[in-house]
Amino acid sequence: MQATEQNLPKTLPTKRAAEYLNRSEQTLRKWACKDCAPMGVRPIRINRRLAWRIEDLLKILGAHD
Repeated sequence: MQATEQNLPKTLPTKRAAEYLNRSEQTLRKWACKDCAPMGVRPIRINRRLAWRIEDLLKILGAHD
């Protein structure tokens, strides 16, 4: 099976996003609470849980290159 963009998730839960960014989960929760994430990134809420858009995570990572 060939991986396509349609097969990839559009968001990641906080735990996976934190691993991806090499930050603690609590850091991402703080960013969400205080609305102070790099690059103006804001998570979305799905069933009262935070979800982080992959495109936003890539923006954050691109800012550190």
